[in-house]
Amino acid sequence: MKKKVRVEDSIGSLLAYDLTKIVKDEYKGPAFKKGHIIKEEDIEHLKKMGKYHIYVIEFGKDEIHEEEAAEIIVKATKGEGLSQTKPSEGKIGIIAEQRGILKINTEALFQINSIDMVMMATRHTNTLVEKGMTVAATRIIPLTIKKQKLDKLKEIEDKYGKIINIVPLKKLKVGICVTGTEVYEGLIEDKFGAVLEKKTKGLGGEVIDIRFAPDDEELIKKEINFLIEKGADLIMLSGGMSVDADDVTPVAIRGIADEIVTYGTPVLPGAMFLLAYKGSSTIVGIPACGMFHNVTVLDLLLPRIFTQEKLEKKDIAELGHGGLCLNCEPCEYPVCPFGK
Repeated sequence: MKKKVRVEDSIGSLLAYDLTKIVKDEYKGPAFKKGHIIKEEDIEHLKKMGKYHIYVIEFGKDEIHEEEAAEIIVKATKGEGLSQTKPSEGKIGIIAEQRGILKINTEALFQINSIDMVMMATRHTNTLVEKGMTVAATRIIPLTIKKQKLDKLKEIEDKYGKIINIVPLKKLKVGICVTGTEVYEGLIEDKFGAVLEKKTKGLGGEVIDIRFAPDDEELIKKEINFLIEKGADLIMLSGGMSVDADDVTPVAIRGIADEIVTYGTPVLPGAMFLLAYKGSSTIVGIPACGMFHNVTVLDLLLPRIFTQEKLEKKDIAELGHGGLCLNCEPCEYPVCPFGK
């Protein structure tokens, strides 16, 4: 409810509207914004603006200010690897404190945004973010809210935990095996290894070796074992992933892995991607599109692999929504719909 008061009596009250300040040829804009809490030091400034009476909002029973409400929301949702901004016009931003994968519990986020007069907006879950990036922001819609409306936040937190987290990348040891008899015998120059090495280093990984194998199941298995024994956390095999008679890389991976998560993804480019595990090592088979396209399914999954997240078939199936690359020129990834 709005109430007219003398400025001397307004200290601690909530301003009900913007108060505009005009300085000829210099400035026209709000000197005080709607929702500002009047402080003692504001009184003289208000009088110089000719404001001896103002309208303020009276707090109802159990009502809290928008800034306090935003703090409560952030406290209930902000998890690991994150900091927050100071409140500004009722809004608080949540900031990444380290490079890593942003994890949003989307079901919990939906429940938060279903609370009347509460909002929270985030970046997409599973996005690779850099230190200092804003990953979420929140506020309430009005200037005040009854504190009981925020009680639902505690229920959501108790059920899901903190719904926004940053999972840091790990410095993985990566082994690369380029398959294909034509490369192995030197008939064509390998260009795949350099592409995979660049992607590895871009995520902070270390390439411990680049090996070559012909289209021979046993020799490919031998190279995979060699890289595992050398300490590779991740083995990336390039080429030989199609249904051609000579393409035996998937057969070799199947013959050595403890678990095949998927051979095939609902992503273009990258439909014939293979993901498997052997012991603590991750094994991926990358189709030829990984060499010719700037961005493929590998780029969607590799950052998550670098957190050593144990991916499941469900994680792969979910990539279909947003899994169509539009081959834009120039490529603007990751600021595009691909993988979103």
